[in-house]
Amino acid sequence: ILQDKLNLSCIHSPMVTELMRGIRSQIEGLITGLPSREMAAMCLGLAHSLSRYKLKFSPDKVDTMIIQAISLLDDLDKELNNYIMRCREWYGWHFPELGKIITDNLTYCKCVRKVGDRSNFASSDVSDILPEEIEEDVKAAAEISMGTEVSEEDINNIIHLCDQVIEISEYRTQLYDYLKNRMMAIAPNLTIMVGELVGARLIAHAGSLLNLAKHPASTVQLLGAEKALFRALKTKRDTPKFGLIYHASLVGQTNTKNKGKISRMLAAKTALTIRYDALGENTSAEMGVENRLKVETRLRLLEERGIRRISGTGKALARTDKYQNKSEVKIFDPSGDSTLPAVSKKRKIQEVEEQDTEVAVKAKKFKAEMK
Repeated sequence: ILQDKLNLSCIHSPMVTELMRGIRSQIEGLITGLPSREMAAMCLGLAHSLSRYKLKFSPDKVDTMIIQAISLLDDLDKELNNYIMRCREWYGWHFPELGKIITDNLTYCKCVRKVGDRSNFASSDVSDILPEEIEEDVKAAAEISMGTEVSEEDINNIIHLCDQVIEISEYRTQLYDYLKNRMMAIAPNLTIMVGELVGARLIAHAGSLLNLAKHPASTVQLLGAEKALFRALKTKRDTPKFGLIYHASLVGQTNTKNKGKISRMLAAKTALTIRYDALGENTSAEMGVENRLKVETRLRLLEERGIRRISGTGKALARTDKYQNKSEVKIFDPSGDSTLPAVSKKRKIQEVEEQDTEVAVKAKKFKAEMK
């Protein structure tokens, strides 16, 4: 630093290091009138300053915001599901057919908030919320609905609940965008490898990005499945193959047989990207893109290997040959149609007499030979 900023020639050698270590150990004796408490505070402040300089500390790298954001996002999802379930069940007493026609929850709440009572569907225009075909189905179902009648106060409370659902949904969308931007600023390579949601859950589970960087790849692979792991070790059964990393897109698009292999390779590459994001000076996402391509190539090879096994050759891919009809043309034989014998089985009288005379002659010869 002195050489760059002040243009002074500096000497740095093992001898200079030993000399500086001796000065630091005897500095209380060299400098008089300095209390030991102030000296300890000065050393601590200097150590913190050097640490901040080495790690290039900045407020953009604070991962506490990510931990709070992903925890709040999970809480919002739970509350939103409870509110939507209650809204559908509450309004379902009045108009039960609407829940089967409109499947999207946010669209359902917007439609209920705009129309209110089911008798208003015939005169209301909800084309800005629903497509034309679904709008016609809703209006037709409202005329013949089997729901019970409710008071205006009940409808007002249902509409207020729909307002809450819509506000929470909009805030959840805004929070998700904020989380995505923070993840790309703090851990861009991790975000490319496993996605912003899975990456944020890994950071929150470990406590911080630096703590996550200290974990080996095998621990990253099983983060979130600790209970299943210790239960398997206790009962001496097969240990789990993945934890939170199971929700990554690369593991999700793999068939069941190769999920363990892909999750192990993905965890190994993810551990490298986490350390690069936490301790590296460069903030580019080139490493994440490169490692993701390697995992995708490995995934493609595993799938092609499965296709080779199906083909039966073991060396070439399965090919679909052009169909050729190899059957022989056979001519119909009409002689097999009749079950009657070709020659009549009835014998004539002359044949019977001839056979009788032959038998008699043979009998006379036999008797003569016996005498």
